[in-house]
Amino acid sequence: MAIARARRREGGANYWPGFVDAMATLLLVIIFLLSMFMLTQFFLSQEISGRDTILNRLNSQIAELTELLALERAGKKSVEETLAALQDSLAGTEADRDRLQGLLDAQAAGAGQAGDRITSLTSRLDEEKRISASALAKVELLNQQIAALRRQLAAIEQALSASEARDTESQVRIADLGRRLNVALAQKVQQLARYRSDFFGRLREILGQRADIQVVGDRFVFQSEVLFDSGSAEINPAGRQELEKLGIALRELEEEIPQDIAWVLRVDGHTDARPIQSARFPSNWELSSARAISVVRYLMEKGVSPSHLVAAGFGEHQPLDPGSDETAMLRNRRIELKLTER
Repeated sequence: MAIARARRREGGANYWPGFVDAMATLLLVIIFLLSMFMLTQFFLSQEISGRDTILNRLNSQIAELTELLALERAGKKSVEETLAALQDSLAGTEADRDRLQGLLDAQAAGAGQAGDRITSLTSRLDEEKRISASALAKVELLNQQIAALRRQLAAIEQALSASEARDTESQVRIADLGRRLNVALAQKVQQLARYRSDFFGRLREILGQRADIQVVGDRFVFQSEVLFDSGSAEINPAGRQELEKLGIALRELEEEIPQDIAWVLRVDGHTDARPIQSARFPSNWELSSARAISVVRYLMEKGVSPSHLVAAGFGEHQPLDPGSDETAMLRNRRIELKLTER
């Protein structure tokens, strides 16, 4: 500087030294700015690298959570919604990261705006940290929910196993009871069949070998003329004598058959196909039913228990003989007695 002043005194104005000083000062400023830019870029790279590590860890945790959630049977919808929200947050974080990378690229092109961009990037990094902390909290909440779901699933599976074991045991018991019941029913049916055979044999002995009283299959058949006059439901005197014999046999049967066998003597009334139209009996239905009821009432008068008697009327709709001659008509007018289960 002294030399420059000496030269100015000697030869007039000389601007070169001042220009050199100015350039040196400018160079120092540029070097300072570049140093600040490189330092800022280093810290930003460290922050971004740490954030990528967190994001990678989050990605791996999310993948593991996704596999675990696929195994859960209950609460699936709530967990999936939470996972979707977390993925949206992650997508936002990745978008912000891309924006930060773009800002860094733009930073390289404009070093003069480094200060403002550093401030902006710092605020954005703080926001990213808050987002990452929120994401980690959501992951922890998901872990707790999954653990609770696993405990519930284990309890449900244990309850199902116990229920299946009880159901299997119940099925075995039901099957055993069913077999026992079938055996008992078969025994009762056999006993009733034996008593029915004895009863019919006794009726044959009591009623004699009459042509108008027959055994047809498992039924004892009285021709209507034995008990009733034509078109009437009043038992005639001859019929009362025959039914009195039947009542004696039934009372003896009631004493012989055990109480645990549910049996009844079904009295069925039948008519021929010729219609009847009277004030008392508008059709053969009424006549056949009235005759069956008359027989039941007479047997009750003779001491037979009402719980062992059933009356039914069939009209002309269950003929023994499909013919239309007088012989067929005679066969179809009948009272049938059947000893059966109740």
